[in-house]
Amino acid sequence: MDTKIESCTMFMLLFLVIMFGPGIGAAEDTVKAYSSSHMDHMDPQLMVFFTMNNLKLGHKMPIYFPKKDPSSSPQFLPKEEADSIPFSYDKLQYLLHFFSATQGTPQAQAIADTLRQCAIKPIEGEIKFCANSLESMIEFVQNTFGLDSHFQVLSTKHFTKSGITLQNYTVVEMPEEVAAPKIVACHTIPYPYAVFYCHSQESENKVFKVLLVGDNGDRVEAVAVCHMDTSHWSRKHASFRVLGIEPGSSHVCHFFPEDNLVWVPEPTLISDA
Repeated sequence: MDTKIESCTMFMLLFLVIMFGPGIGAAEDTVKAYSSSHMDHMDPQLMVFFTMNNLKLGHKMPIYFPKKDPSSSPQFLPKEEADSIPFSYDKLQYLLHFFSATQGTPQAQAIADTLRQCAIKPIEGEIKFCANSLESMIEFVQNTFGLDSHFQVLSTKHFTKSGITLQNYTVVEMPEEVAAPKIVACHTIPYPYAVFYCHSQESENKVFKVLLVGDNGDRVEAVAVCHMDTSHWSRKHASFRVLGIEPGSSHVCHFFPEDNLVWVPEPTLISDA
């Protein structure tokens, strides 16, 4: 269990980068050099942000896709079991003892960070929920879309296997936009069992499927979401530094790692981007 939490540390960093601001931590040894001179000193984990201007056939851009061994990933608990375990920062000391995580270790820090992030109030126009079971995740999605709604889940797919996390990727087909009047994005966060940070914004979002080919031949069907209103985002959000923009001045798009989920109402593919 400790090993599983430790292996998720980089995913907490990526989650914090996307959701709250600049990431911290060194680049992985497997990061590959890429040609983007004005970003030479940028944390590689920040290379997930872009704008819709980049969604053009033949466009090349550096993208960071974290690699994760599914066999080491924590699994969901049954809802009844998950609900029987406290999930609150107020219960941190009890939970550290419950999970046999020693204070001051990476495992304990990951548990504390997850509980703390789940307790933060959502920004204006957003609803959020930390799902500690598959049933609770689906319930949140259903309540967001409507009790009678039908929906499906999208995720990034890697068609080839390699250890490279950062390289240049080329858009090799016209991206497909998925019609989605509402979306729920769910991000994995480190915990002894599977927990997803799920959130939905009232403002307009666009969802795309993008077929990419890396310089080394890696093929990825990436799910991307573009947030059209960033006026309520923190000025410290990492995307503004990467893209050289300010809150509200532009939309922001980002790619999803393969273990993150995007829930959408029963979709209809509309015209190419």
